[in-house]
Amino acid sequence: MKNKHPTTPQRTPLARLMMAAGLTLPLAAAAQMGEQGEHGEAAAMPKVEIQAQKQDDTSYTSRATRTATPLTMSLRETPQSVTVITQQRIEDQALATVTDVVNNTTGVSVNQYETHRAGFTARGFDIDNLQIDGDPTTWEQPWSSGETLSSLATYDRVEVVRGATGLMTGAGNPSAAINLVRKRATARDLSGSAEIGIGRWDMRRAQVDVGTGLNDSGSVRGRVVAEYQDGDSWVDYMKNKTRTLYATVEADLGPQTVASAGISRQETDPQGAMWGGLPLWYTDGTLTNWDRSKTSAAAWTSWSSSYDSMFVDLQHRFDNGWQLRTGFTHAEREGDSYLLYLSGVPDRITGLGMAAFSGSYATRTRQDNLNLHLSGPFTLAGRQHEAAFGYMHSEQKFNSDSRAADFGSQDPSVGNFNTWNPAAYPTPAWGAPTFYEGSSTKQDALYGVVRFSLADPLKLILGARVGNYEKTGVGLWTPAYTMKHDREVTPYAGIVYDINDSYSAYASYTDIFQPQNRKDFAGNNLEPIVGKSYEAGVKGEFLDKRLNASFAVFKIRQDKLAQEVAPVDRDGDGPLPPEVYYRASEGAESRGFEFEVAGELARGLNASAGYSQFKAEDAAGADINSIYPRKLLRAFVTYRLPGNWSALTVGGGANWESRTYTLDPLAPAATNGMLEQEANVLVNLMARYEINDRLSAQVNVNNVFDKTTFGMFDAYGAITYRAPRNVTASLKYRF
Repeated sequence: MKNKHPTTPQRTPLARLMMAAGLTLPLAAAAQMGEQGEHGEAAAMPKVEIQAQKQDDTSYTSRATRTATPLTMSLRETPQSVTVITQQRIEDQALATVTDVVNNTTGVSVNQYETHRAGFTARGFDIDNLQIDGDPTTWEQPWSSGETLSSLATYDRVEVVRGATGLMTGAGNPSAAINLVRKRATARDLSGSAEIGIGRWDMRRAQVDVGTGLNDSGSVRGRVVAEYQDGDSWVDYMKNKTRTLYATVEADLGPQTVASAGISRQETDPQGAMWGGLPLWYTDGTLTNWDRSKTSAAAWTSWSSSYDSMFVDLQHRFDNGWQLRTGFTHAEREGDSYLLYLSGVPDRITGLGMAAFSGSYATRTRQDNLNLHLSGPFTLAGRQHEAAFGYMHSEQKFNSDSRAADFGSQDPSVGNFNTWNPAAYPTPAWGAPTFYEGSSTKQDALYGVVRFSLADPLKLILGARVGNYEKTGVGLWTPAYTMKHDREVTPYAGIVYDINDSYSAYASYTDIFQPQNRKDFAGNNLEPIVGKSYEAGVKGEFLDKRLNASFAVFKIRQDKLAQEVAPVDRDGDGPLPPEVYYRASEGAESRGFEFEVAGELARGLNASAGYSQFKAEDAAGADINSIYPRKLLRAFVTYRLPGNWSALTVGGGANWESRTYTLDPLAPAATNGMLEQEANVLVNLMARYEINDRLSAQVNVNNVFDKTTFGMFDAYGAITYRAPRNVTASLKYRF
């Protein structure tokens, strides 16, 4: 938060956090370390009264974020498109996973190409970075199922910044950053909630979220979150079970110092998981039109994963208003899969023509992040400005082993896929794990950002990140490789002009680099691909900052994309060298616009609505990532009725997506080869009734009109159906 008055009494980081949340309450400051009272007890420090504007707990917007830059700024002050999925919206829509959030966020979309794997995209480019409390976590999408299915139980909100985000994330695509913000232990008195729920396909869910002070003064606080969910699925033989446990402690070490630490574990244990999808065509060119319960898995397939993390964090505020934050995070993700992949085009009458491959993989990912961050105000030329500097270190090690399938005398052929019986397919004996693929990735970076106040209404943000990147790897089918790039410079520039008390105009340039494992004719690695993002727009704050709105136009260009060139005879004597060489060329370009409004439109009426549209083409003018929709509408509204009906809140929304398509490599000659889905809209409804001050009941209906939609596995011409209409009901008790 900008410190406009350097002479204002200093506040603890917890107090500033409460102010950012818009709360007004007395805080008993922590006892000084080592300071003892008359009888040996720690002497209590004086209470600090925080006077700040109260923000409604049912907010659909946020007053401040720190995902686009290391400076804490409001959405209006941030010169990029930002969406915040608040805790209230998560509860209203009963969003359970990261995929649920992406499916309901302006400008981003999901291709659920398998039951337990998905791809995320924004503005025409894949999203390959997720963040937790601002720390980048590299996403090995081909191997992952746990990331997209991560429970939201441990997170307070999700912040999504669209465009290039290299300043904060390092390497990646110029698409978006998805930042999962953990819940904190801020409660000094016992508070929290307990919830139970049921749903279609025998879904059962329970969650407890409790926080309290751990000593009399509340200077040490704790919070525990536990969640369990179990149920069947609309897909035959598929079951899902998830378990989440999270514990965190926060302590005021002094009047201006706060330490926090936490641990968490998430487990997903799906049975009957599909690897790949269902064929779209029969050999005669007619569409298969399967029932949505159809599966290509066997009854024995599974894809379990676990994610363990721990973090420590220390924040200190100096007397001059500057703040120091240092943090360390260690995370381990493990996956263990036993899968069956079916591919091919079946005959419409006999159902023959499908081939089977059984695979088992054990994966392990270890990641360490270290951050050091310093920020605060300074005076220059008679005006007050802000600056932030920091150091980031990230190291990730990935390893995968495979197990060979042995069917012995059993027949592993598919037979008639029209009458496929998952329980009848034989279970193989699995061999010992053997090495399949491994890699190690390191990133180190120094960054700095300055927000200059050129005039009262005009702010200029300039920053840069200088980083080193190194990745080494080898695989059973991949030769050993090294990608190393030192002193990669990632600039950031933005300007914001306050037109009046409500509106601001802005423009920004950001970029991001993506290393590529391609060599030129001399045998040297090509330089990384650079994604350059240009954006301009107008933002507004209304109704005492309870409502945010924005309109943006953007353009993204890729430079230095590897392009294959024909081998050249070095000496003219032949023969041609067998290697394939590459040269840097122009890459893809995306252009489009977005509009979004989120917050409280009127008393009791909350809304989030956004529309986005873009066109993305490669250098030759062909569409890229056409399996993702070019046009998106995301909208959800809730209204708490007035007067005698004030215990009832009703809501609803729609997610509309334009046509998606790709060429099917397995399509029969009798077809045009186009795997496509027409534009579609999914409607969702909710209602909540406050039985009393503490107990509430809620019902959510998803896909109200039972529309049939699917995700596409474009590499193999397969589809995976999304969920039919389903209903969930829950009871929540708040202490």
